[in-house]
Amino acid sequence: MGLVCRDVWKVYGTGAQAFLAANPCPSADELKAAGLIGAVRAATLVVPRGEIFVIMGLSGSGKSTLVRCMSRLVEPTAGDVFFEGRSLLRATPQELIDIRRHKMGMVFQSFALLPHRTVLGNVSFPLEIQGIAKAARDERAHHMIELVGLKGREHYYPRELSGGQQQRVGIARSLAVEPEIWFLDEPFSALDPLIRREMQNEFLRLQRLLSKTIVFITHDFDEAIRLADRIAIMKDGEVIQIGTPEELVMNPATDYVAEFTKEVSRAKVLTAGSLAQPTIPGEALGAMVGARSRIAEIAGQAVASSLPLGVVDDDYRLIGKIERDAVIAVLVG
Repeated sequence: MGLVCRDVWKVYGTGAQAFLAANPCPSADELKAAGLIGAVRAATLVVPRGEIFVIMGLSGSGKSTLVRCMSRLVEPTAGDVFFEGRSLLRATPQELIDIRRHKMGMVFQSFALLPHRTVLGNVSFPLEIQGIAKAARDERAHHMIELVGLKGREHYYPRELSGGQQQRVGIARSLAVEPEIWFLDEPFSALDPLIRREMQNEFLRLQRLLSKTIVFITHDFDEAIRLADRIAIMKDGEVIQIGTPEELVMNPATDYVAEFTKEVSRAKVLTAGSLAQPTIPGEALGAMVGARSRIAEIAGQAVASSLPLGVVDDDYRLIGKIERDAVIAVLVG
């Protein structure tokens, strides 16, 4: 198991802990009446190993506070957080330092690079803090720099790099410690659209190579659709619904989730597998597409083909077909 949050609360205000002890599950109105602010309220979720788990919500919904509670950068008022089956809230300060240094990576919206250090110096910095010998840390830093596509820029300073390149340095630095869980808080939101798309592609490429457990915050649903295995939507400190992008769009649990997702293109969310129909023995089929493929990705093939497309699972076994008319129906809404 990767990361587990169990009934996590973060309440700001005088006497917050005592109030929660006497009122285990207060409403937002009850907190407000007590002069308290519920930044995170009763958050319970599980992030398995290797999953990209995206947290979404409007500004002030509690998503950044929840992620900081997960890493104990912010101390939860109540509840518990487990990492690899171990309670982080019961870890000693030294144990927590060791976990952060060796098992957690963090990337934030601000690049936070050290201006007086080169790319190599920035990437190797957390290894230097760990006390790793210079030759070993430089070797690992060089590998990370190459991994994020910055080979040849090891001796550049941050001021000599573009915004996208600076963000890559931040990503390489967080990966240098070879974290088991990776927290990213709107890491691409300060970038222009073209560089942002490039960084999303780079992020997915790295995940295919490294298979990290990732908690990723964004307010952009298109970005979430591209990156997420599952998405949690937050409102007023609460986790309202958790599901795949497809589940959230097609089966919203509340009116708020329906409103939050109503402008999302169904073609970007629905998969070939969700539209697959049984095949007839001996039926002629066109090209094969993966069941996880989004309709937007296969629309051109489907519309151009005179035959239904075959739909295959991850092991390339035929599980059905998808008709051109079904794809067109999704495209036209």
